[in-house]
Amino acid sequence: MKKNGKLIRNFILFLALIALTFYILLKDQSILQILEIIKSIKVEYILIAILCMGLYMICEAINIGRTLKALNEKSTFLKNLKYALIGFFFSSITPAASGGQPMQVYYMYKDKISVANSTLALLISLSSMQIITIGFALVSVIFNYQYLNNGLVIFFIIGITLNASALGLLIIGIFSRRMSKGLMNFAIKVLKFFRIKNIEKKQEKFENELVKYQYSAKYIKNNKKLILKTLLTTAIQFTIYYSITYWVYCALGFSQHNIFKIISMQSIVYATVSAIPSPGAVGVSEGAFMEIFRAVYDTTMIHSAVLLSRGVNFYLFVLLSGIVVIINQIRGKTNEIEEKMEEKTEEIIQEEMIETIKNVEEEKNELKKI
Repeated sequence: MKKNGKLIRNFILFLALIALTFYILLKDQSILQILEIIKSIKVEYILIAILCMGLYMICEAINIGRTLKALNEKSTFLKNLKYALIGFFFSSITPAASGGQPMQVYYMYKDKISVANSTLALLISLSSMQIITIGFALVSVIFNYQYLNNGLVIFFIIGITLNASALGLLIIGIFSRRMSKGLMNFAIKVLKFFRIKNIEKKQEKFENELVKYQYSAKYIKNNKKLILKTLLTTAIQFTIYYSITYWVYCALGFSQHNIFKIISMQSIVYATVSAIPSPGAVGVSEGAFMEIFRAVYDTTMIHSAVLLSRGVNFYLFVLLSGIVVIINQIRGKTNEIEEKMEEKTEEIIQEEMIETIKNVEEEKNELKKI
């Protein structure tokens, strides 16, 4: 109940931010006009945008699965996709996306995957994301600096600085035992925040995994091809993700700017807001989008554009990933009940066998007396 209470309060904060964001976006707008615009959209482009978001999740699952396989862990594609969706959900509803990776590690642990190996797989994936995010943004800002006002320039510099700092910590975490232990302790604190049961008992086992973690890190150092494949997959992943904004642009009937222009502008938006310590960067993402894309959309279309873009690349998949989390929780509880029933059945059988053996021994003794 305490764990659920924490989760519910966090989710209520997330919903409150969404409500406030929608209020700010729509308070001076004609709802009927926005609905008319949404009715006139070209649905085929929205479907392409949704498909792109699905491919984004698949790319993350591929990256996770590739490293787990290299570390001799058994995991299926569907399980890797589950981990990707779980990470997306908990990153979306926790400040600074702090809950995503710890919860992924926890669910992998439940699937019998070594904590050391799952942590390393996620660190490599996250490091790759940071490299691509920073790289794309720095190249894109060269061609789009004219769209950034003074306020956005400051936020962009802050965003790049925070992402670069996070990347530095991640790289240290991969190759430093002391830092990796600190990251593990942070993960434990996050799991305690969510009131995961028996976490104190599991903490010692988690810490013992750090020894294996160092061996895994050495393997990665000597396997540069794996890192290059992960970076390439991540580059494709974020190109697809940023293109969602372009498909929404086409869905609203625009064609003046090409896909590369829209992708480069969206990469600036993402780098600017991704490190903001707000659940899912709700509010700041919409604000940054409107500031940068004012040169692309007129005032009558900008609100519909931000609603559709964020609807596809964030809100829709928060809902879908939340459903995956709920289903996984229900299955987990069912498995726990089944395991307890099996244990109880075994205990009953053992007791009956012991009782039977005792009876047989007593009968033997009686026969001997006779």
